[in-house]
Amino acid sequence: MRPRLLLWLTLAVVLASAFATSNRAAPLASAPTVTVKSSDYGRILFDGRNRALYAFTHDPSGKATCYGACAKAWPPYIVRGALRAGMGTSRSKLAKTRRRDGRRQLTYAGKPLYYYVHDGQGQVLCQNAREFGGLWLVVRPSGRLVR
Repeated sequence: MRPRLLLWLTLAVVLASAFATSNRAAPLASAPTVTVKSSDYGRILFDGRNRALYAFTHDPSGKATCYGACAKAWPPYIVRGALRAGMGTSRSKLAKTRRRDGRRQLTYAGKPLYYYVHDGQGQVLCQNAREFGGLWLVVRPSGRLVR
């Protein structure tokens, strides 16, 4: 009888832990879409999870051109729902552009925003990189690119 009770208690602890872990992500939904943080490049845009945001100089205003291998290295910042401007950003500069697959990519001051796949939280590892026919640059709160 004791082994069965121990098994049920262990299962209950595992399920409670899994439920608590899945609920930890909920506060991120209320995180700002973009915010401003200090970096080695001055004050630049980050998402609500503290990941640096980049713009691609090859993109025409408001349109994304990074697909395929490019989007694997530079994933687009896909958004759903309402856009939220964090401290230091302007809500009037936030918008969405439709990608070929129908998903919506965040734009700031008309520039589609991307991540660099190898950046961790708070990191900017690929500023001023020339890849896929253009430069990848972090973005200032004004919308200007850091050169």
